[in-house]
Amino acid sequence: MVAPGLEACHVFCCPNRVRGALSWSPGPGGLLAFGTSCSVVLYDPQKRVVITNLNGHTARVNCVQWICKQDGSPSTELVSGASDNQVIHWEVENNQLLKAVHLQGHEGPVYSVCAVYQRRTSDVTVHTLIVSAASDSTVRIWSKKGSEVTCLQTLDFGNGFALALSLSFLPNTDVPILACGDDDCKIHLFVQENDQFEKVLFLRGHEDWMRGVEWAPFGSDLFLASCSQDCLIRIWRLYIKATSLETQDDDNIRLKENTFTIESESVKIEFAVTLETVLAGHENWVNAVHWQPSFYKDGVLQQPMRLLSASMDTMILWAPDEESGVWLEQVRVGEVGGNTLGFYDCQFSDDGSMIVAHAFHGALHLWKQNAANPKEWTPEIVISGHFDGVQDLMWDPEGEFIITVGTDQTTRLFAPWRRKDQSQVTWHEIARPQIHGYDLKCLAMINRFQFVSGADEKVLRVFSAPRNFVENFCTITGQSLNHVLCNQESDLPEGATVPALGLSNKAVFQGDIIPQPSDEEELLTSTGIEYHQMAFQPSILTEPPTEDHLLQNTLWPEVQKLYGHGYEIFCVACNSSKTLLASACKAAKKEHAAIILWNTTSWKQVQNLVFHSLTVTQMAFSPNDRFLLAVSRDRTWSLWKRQDTVSPELEPIFSLFAFTNKVTAVHSRIIWSCDWSPDGKYFFTGSRDRKVVVWGECDSSDDSVEYSIGPCSSVLDVGGAVTAVSVCPVLNHSQRYVVAVGLECGRICLYSWKKTDQIPEVNDWARCVETSQSQSHTLAIRKLCWKNCNGKTEQNEAESAEWLHFASCGEDHTVKIYRVNRCAL
Repeated sequence: MVAPGLEACHVFCCPNRVRGALSWSPGPGGLLAFGTSCSVVLYDPQKRVVITNLNGHTARVNCVQWICKQDGSPSTELVSGASDNQVIHWEVENNQLLKAVHLQGHEGPVYSVCAVYQRRTSDVTVHTLIVSAASDSTVRIWSKKGSEVTCLQTLDFGNGFALALSLSFLPNTDVPILACGDDDCKIHLFVQENDQFEKVLFLRGHEDWMRGVEWAPFGSDLFLASCSQDCLIRIWRLYIKATSLETQDDDNIRLKENTFTIESESVKIEFAVTLETVLAGHENWVNAVHWQPSFYKDGVLQQPMRLLSASMDTMILWAPDEESGVWLEQVRVGEVGGNTLGFYDCQFSDDGSMIVAHAFHGALHLWKQNAANPKEWTPEIVISGHFDGVQDLMWDPEGEFIITVGTDQTTRLFAPWRRKDQSQVTWHEIARPQIHGYDLKCLAMINRFQFVSGADEKVLRVFSAPRNFVENFCTITGQSLNHVLCNQESDLPEGATVPALGLSNKAVFQGDIIPQPSDEEELLTSTGIEYHQMAFQPSILTEPPTEDHLLQNTLWPEVQKLYGHGYEIFCVACNSSKTLLASACKAAKKEHAAIILWNTTSWKQVQNLVFHSLTVTQMAFSPNDRFLLAVSRDRTWSLWKRQDTVSPELEPIFSLFAFTNKVTAVHSRIIWSCDWSPDGKYFFTGSRDRKVVVWGECDSSDDSVEYSIGPCSSVLDVGGAVTAVSVCPVLNHSQRYVVAVGLECGRICLYSWKKTDQIPEVNDWARCVETSQSQSHTLAIRKLCWKNCNGKTEQNEAESAEWLHFASCGEDHTVKIYRVNRCAL
């Protein structure tokens, strides 16, 4: 369900950094499902948009798998496991959640799941057989029929752990077989008889913990691929053993057979398992192996025998030689600038023409096979985003893009991609201006192409856009380069790079660019021990950059460092005229809780504002720049007024104008957020105590109120801890203020407010709309920000008049852009 009048039109995220959190639905138009924080995201790689979020887990999603249909049609059901000890079976219809069934019983985080459809001979109904492994050393087997779920069995692994699971059916039977990769370096095989799984044998060979196992039927045989931390891949063949007694020459070399017997429909069948081959090509742990799925082409079933493996060094595509049958490496991908990316997982598309990988840095990588040259795979555009909590975001002053910072130590810039051949506009990450060594906490825009960021260090850093970014930004977003560059400096650097052992982004000018050496030149000059610097190389982009490009070519030069705070930076704010910057850091004493004002031209300190006794959590300048508002962990706010100076050359001086204390305070918990009304008459505060309050001029006869500033509204209880507040820059049709409120639970509520003459105030607040479960974040919202209504990202003027846009970010690693219909406010 979605909230009427409110749409999550763009979502930015990436998979959790665990093995198994990615699954690609087989069949035409298959969707990518992956775990992002506590959500399962369904993403369409063809349309390049997030279809929906499946929200139901309360902790990190560790594993996801689509349930494949036998006829090759698109999957509509999937299962997921998470650190909340739960398995959830999801049913999706028309790309929207139809039903979610929770499977509870594990006593530890679930980190592997698999499922198949099972048709029992005694029942015409198709059952879903689900298997899950958790850190409680158990594997649970579930049977789902309709909405009824039964736990058939619990396999106890004692002091060990089943790290990987795979389900299939024995050849020529409907008998399920389960493979469990264990931390004892063995593969344990279980076969179901009379609803119970019995261990039939185990396979030895690997010399370290198992990381992945997967079954695939080819012809009349069943193949099992396994991978391990020993850097090797083993392929096993399971087949029906011939019953005829054939004499064999003892001089012939025979593979060792592991055999077992089952009884199916009163007939005993003997099966054998042999080692088919060992694949050695990786130099690091192999985290995942996946077979290319079978698919139908012109009504004929295609069964290509290709295997994809993901390791911390690279990704390799394997296939047997057509003549000799020897397994050979076909393609190797995943190296950028001489550095390997490191992969947790990998998947094939339905027809094998695309492969996707989940990298160590949280990003997805997508490659597409060249139809003319099958050995050539080119990077493709795919969704990207932060892989840890997103702490702050800002719209560009003209509403053309957003910049975000997060505890994954990156700053990212997202913008719309306007294609000439299509009317559809999709948003993508087009730059990663800052890749830092500290968790980033806040940022402020100084102008369109300059921002300052604060992190878990005592320094503020200022960045400016290089020429290569501006040129690519204009090409991707369809803007005029001359119009954008008219206010920029003429001597812009081309790009930026981080020197070897350096900490700051260094500007690269036209004369500094060194051509990349060819492979032969690099081989001749390399000593094999020196550090390979990822040098900046300018490039002209006509579409959003791939992850490979973002990693090395989209940094912004650092133009200034600001020193003055004694502890980690916590929040920053810039005034409307972009002349003053306010910053604050973490503090447990009054002297450290001081706000520092900076001149954005000279970058010199202008003033220290001392009032609060604990960390200032957020600040906001009034629209006319006359006031600076600060809210704090000490449950109070302070309002500072700019003094008129005699000479315009003198720096503005702010003095304390109003504040709350223990007597006048309305909030009883931390005040997390604040914002001004667009006309500057009122300001809004939101607190952990679930309250939102509007403040402004009030009756001056009240002696307890400083300078006639006090509550102007009734206290709005939103039902949960408030972590973000943002006021829309325009009024609604009823000339009421529109306020977006973000909660700690991840929900966003929109209210309208208008001052009334009644005392006490009644009916001054009106609830407009709130996000549905699929639209909401799953953890605390850190920032809400409305877009400047003069922006041009809407497709036409009619849409601009009808819809308003705001962006949100949160601890669930996601950034979302919403649009809300004005009629719903």
